[in-house]
Amino acid sequence: MNVLEARQIRMEIKDRTLLSVDQLHVKEKDRIGLVGKNGSGKTTLLHILAGALKPDQGSIQQKGTVDLLPQLKKVDAAKSGGEITQRYVNEALVKGPSLLLADEPTTHLDKEHIEWLEKSLLQWPNAFIVVSHDRAFLDAVCTTIWEIQDGCINVYKGNFSAYAAHKETERRQQKLEFEKYEKTKKQLERAIEAKQQKAERAVKKPASAGSSEARNVKPYYAKKQKKLQTTAKSLETRLEKLNKIEKQKELPPVRMNMQQQESLTNRVVIRAEQTAGKAANRVLWKAADFLVKGGEKAVILGPNGSGKTTLIEKIVHGDAGITISPAAAIGYFSQHMTIMNSAHTIIDNVKETSHQDESVIRTVLARLGFRRDDVFKKVNILSGGERVKTALAKLLVSDMNVLVLDEPTNFLDIDAVEALESLLKEYEGTVVFTSHDRRFAEQIATKVLAIQDQTLVVFEGTLLEYQERKKRTVHVAEEEKLLLIETKLADVVSRLSIEPSTELDHEFQRLLAEKKKLLERE
Repeated sequence: MNVLEARQIRMEIKDRTLLSVDQLHVKEKDRIGLVGKNGSGKTTLLHILAGALKPDQGSIQQKGTVDLLPQLKKVDAAKSGGEITQRYVNEALVKGPSLLLADEPTTHLDKEHIEWLEKSLLQWPNAFIVVSHDRAFLDAVCTTIWEIQDGCINVYKGNFSAYAAHKETERRQQKLEFEKYEKTKKQLERAIEAKQQKAERAVKKPASAGSSEARNVKPYYAKKQKKLQTTAKSLETRLEKLNKIEKQKELPPVRMNMQQQESLTNRVVIRAEQTAGKAANRVLWKAADFLVKGGEKAVILGPNGSGKTTLIEKIVHGDAGITISPAAAIGYFSQHMTIMNSAHTIIDNVKETSHQDESVIRTVLARLGFRRDDVFKKVNILSGGERVKTALAKLLVSDMNVLVLDEPTNFLDIDAVEALESLLKEYEGTVVFTSHDRRFAEQIATKVLAIQDQTLVVFEGTLLEYQERKKRTVHVAEEEKLLLIETKLADVVSRLSIEPSTELDHEFQRLLAEKKKLLERE
């Protein structure tokens, strides 16, 4: 049974067709991930399906309750972004609509709360459509992907990884078709040129022929020339009718000229000595030491409210206990994006603080999805994701050699997240960042600063290596706990055999339950 049907949806924005969808339907228990580039219409479509926005054309038929979890939420100064998001998610789940429309529900959520949301949606008895840039999240909860491309919706069965594999197959197929097209085109062009040259030679009088002989063979050569010209014309017609295949855009790697980077490589850029974190009278983390060296990419991890942004701000402001190398120039990306002039164009904003060649600037912008005339758009008309991309591009090509990024992937589309991953991998400077996007952090981090239980832990290695060590540590701790329970059980059994009592029996049952719980985790 369908819980929602949409027909002939058309939406225009400033003389541009944003959405052109002939038909959509959502069935009970559908698990749909909605993906597409920033500005492609994902949020607009959710608002149309929710009935919060009227399309220029088309109809929506809701056959059950529909609830929208919005991307933009009311700010509460007393709460972190993650706490606000969690409250909105809880309220939406409690309502229990037939169809839940969730726009970036993982924004600001820490790893534990994202995993909690994944479990909640896996147990969710009804349908949902979710917009998210978190690829691991889409893999965990979705069984269908809707892709918005050029205003239309393409449907792919499977989770995000299945969708990505399908898109990669499409890209490979297009590449093969382009290569085949180019080969056929060149063959036809060579054949045309050869026939035209033969046609030109066909009417030339042979050097050995006299005038009388030449007059006799002239009609023969004229006929031969005409035949060759006809063949060439036929080949030209085939060439004109050849189905043109566009070459896929392959952007080059970026090599930026970085100020004083050579002098910073592998040298201490940020030094923290006995640095503690507090919020009012609450301890975030106890005094700790750490170093960040030139060229390292350090991720700051921790639950919502643990003090990640506090640590970021301490570094940016060079607070007590933090020493910044004199050769370091820090570029800071925050959620407020105050580094841009909204009245200026994208390219003017980006060039403002850069000494890079325009070709480098254009390449970085293209990698992030701003091509050709896109760069001349004013910032004040951009979507949230496009503003984030502009701010990030400005930092990447700026005169800064240390980037401090607070949740840089929020509001980015998946293509932009992957482009940013690639750019940061190629970036030769130092990066300190926070991110709730697990795959993004796994791809970038070469060092981990983890805030957990009011302690700042420093790990020299990638995030994957840190997670693996953490698993091993937990496993060893659980094995030791299991051994202790086994010892206690043996003792209780021994005492029960000598002098049974209700108290000992309760202790026996409690230890058995604890043992069972531990074994279930393995």
